[in-house]
Amino acid sequence: MPDIEIEAGFPKKLQFLFDRCRYKVAYGGRGSAKSWSFARALLIIGVDEQLRILCAREIQKSIKQSVHKLLSDQIVELGLENEYEVFETEIRGRNGTYISFSGLSDHTVATIKSFEGCDIVWVEEAQTVSKRSWDILVPTIRKDGSEIWVTFNPELDTDETYMRFVVNPPDDCISVEINYSDNPWFPEVLEKERERCKIVDPEDYPTIWEGKCRSSVIGAIYAKEVDAAIRDGRVCNVPYNPLLKVHAIWDLGWNDSMFIILAQRVRNEIGIIEVIEEDHKTLDWYVGELQNKRYNWGYDFLPHDGEHGDFKTGLSAKKILEKFGRKVKITQNIPIEDGIKIARMSFRQMVFDKNKSARLIECLKRYKRSINRTTQEPGSPVHDQYSHGADCFRYLSLVADELTNETERRNINTNFATFGTTVSGMGG
Repeated sequence: MPDIEIEAGFPKKLQFLFDRCRYKVAYGGRGSAKSWSFARALLIIGVDEQLRILCAREIQKSIKQSVHKLLSDQIVELGLENEYEVFETEIRGRNGTYISFSGLSDHTVATIKSFEGCDIVWVEEAQTVSKRSWDILVPTIRKDGSEIWVTFNPELDTDETYMRFVVNPPDDCISVEINYSDNPWFPEVLEKERERCKIVDPEDYPTIWEGKCRSSVIGAIYAKEVDAAIRDGRVCNVPYNPLLKVHAIWDLGWNDSMFIILAQRVRNEIGIIEVIEEDHKTLDWYVGELQNKRYNWGYDFLPHDGEHGDFKTGLSAKKILEKFGRKVKITQNIPIEDGIKIARMSFRQMVFDKNKSARLIECLKRYKRSINRTTQEPGSPVHDQYSHGADCFRYLSLVADELTNETERRNINTNFATFGTTVSGMGG
């Protein structure tokens, strides 16, 4: 250890930062001092040992988006100006410690190889890090004794980072929840902000200050409806009932995802028993997947463009499906905003299988509007990986009254015990 004395305080929950461990994870709400503490610990350890350190986040378009400023401030706070030299895009220690900064989303398996020699990688704001990025980064950090440090404020309990390090943490992982109440240096100015948030924004308060997961992303179009479905126990087990017709509702795609919802109806309630999502597959492949399920089939509902002929073959999706023996109807073409209103009203009819329709629930949680950067006003829905499932759900809402059971028996038990559960019997 260099002949210097470093005075630095840490919240009790973060003392583990100085222990040897492959994964060191801290998550929670605002004001917990987790980022501040991780920065301090890195700098102190970097004085003690010659290390190669990478500070990463999912997207970093400029050095201003990194923890460069935080580390620079802590160097001054800890009195380590003689131990570190701060450059515009990197920080170098007198003993050879080297700290670099990078975004993860721009890297591939090939380009990220330059990180193989890292001793410590600190991933900040990790709630936004994708599965792809983690799958590339983790096996790359392979040096003996290397560590991966993770800090984040949770958003959804289905986010990749939350699932990976909180729900199903790997071996040799210390994962702690830390909030403002665990920070002995929590400042008065933030205490006033916290108290104000509790009054003016009670819905977001648990996430912002207590690190609790949201039911949907900020600005999600169906946030309240998804929350109500989970709260009311309508995300549960919904098994296939062979006495009822299964209807397939399609959102057509090739380069984009093809999304299909399989649903059954009992009077005014609709059970979503399963969903299918793929891309770059032909219609005959999807038909094969459906037919292999040997369900009691009703109708296939296609969006309005299902009647448009392919420029190569002249055949529409409707004609192709009919050639395979499927019974096809076309969904009414109405403006998207009108469809969203209908979908909102139809939510109370829907019961979602918690496992086989999990992808649909995820899409509905994350379906949101674009925001004008100048006016901050919400615009049209964002077209992304989640919009296909949300579009398909909108089509389901439009055809809800057409999901008939042509051979339905009169003595069928018509509460949701028909699907193997009662509405009140299961939480989300």
